[in-house]
Amino acid sequence: MRAYRTSIRSGANTAASARNRRRRSARSDLSLIAVRATPLASRAPLLENSLKPSSPNLSRRSFSLAAASAVLAACTTTAGKLDGAPITATPAVPPPPEKAQQKPVRVALALGGGAARGFAHIGVIKALEARNIQIDLIAGTSAGSVVGALYASGMNGFALNKLALSMDEASISDWAMPFRTRGFLQGVALQNYLNTTLNNRPIEKMARPLGVVATDLQTGQPILFQRGNTGIAVRASCSVPSIFEPVKIGGHEYVDGGLVSPVPASFARKMGADFVIAVDISQRPENGVTASSFDVLMQTFTIMGQTIKAYELDKYADVVIRPNLAAMSGSDFSQRNAAILAGEEAVAKMMPELQRKLAARRMGA
Repeated sequence: MRAYRTSIRSGANTAASARNRRRRSARSDLSLIAVRATPLASRAPLLENSLKPSSPNLSRRSFSLAAASAVLAACTTTAGKLDGAPITATPAVPPPPEKAQQKPVRVALALGGGAARGFAHIGVIKALEARNIQIDLIAGTSAGSVVGALYASGMNGFALNKLALSMDEASISDWAMPFRTRGFLQGVALQNYLNTTLNNRPIEKMARPLGVVATDLQTGQPILFQRGNTGIAVRASCSVPSIFEPVKIGGHEYVDGGLVSPVPASFARKMGADFVIAVDISQRPENGVTASSFDVLMQTFTIMGQTIKAYELDKYADVVIRPNLAAMSGSDFSQRNAAILAGEEAVAKMMPELQRKLAARRMGA
């Protein structure tokens, strides 16, 4: 019995020994595999580490890192190419087009001469203000210089209208003494009226730039007053030869600016205007009234100034407003209200063209 147990133990030991030999052989085979895999492991240490049996989660994380490193290395070694295809930049989306910006435009009002017909200038100013047309500077000749000086001082159209309707013709008329032969009127009353109304404000102190056009009696050259006594400059601009005495300023004698510039559009340009609104209140020769010596003289000036006026307006004015004053004489102060209304109606008629041209100028056209 004892021999039988010994035999069983001996068989068991033999079987255990066989199992141990097989295990050692398997380990040797694995070691051999590991030895053979060493060069690959040295080139990819992250991958080797990821194969170590630490924990399942750590093993998967290590493998992911190793895979990412391999992808990055591949991107680097292929010089910016994936799968042999070049990497193209995403085209930039162009910004939306900007709205066209309007350029600043200096708008001038060029007011022409015409004696009592000059009340129409007030209607023009009222109508422009009602339509929000901003005037930046003013040039005036003769009657236009009177209204222009008042407007440049800061008075609006309604204030001018009120002043015109309350104006006494006698307050601006001062008859010369009988022995004076250079004019029936001195013009000093007009000078004083303006300076009093403007509180003696000189031209350069106006709310808007003002230019007053007169004619040098000796040379026939025009002059643009932009500094100095406003009343004297306007008086010179209004001094119709033989009606008013010439005005002496700085050693020169000056007379009506309408002789050289009936509607001073060119002088408005010289003052820096980009856009000129000219107001022509002169009579057409065929509609001229010749009932008095004054009317005859004004008709003469109209005929003489036709060529000058046409050239100046065609070259320098952007828009020309012509109030319908066919029935009004230059010496008729009783129709001042009708003249004002005619000015307003003329602007209403020209407004579409004025707005279109002004908008085009502001867009740089």
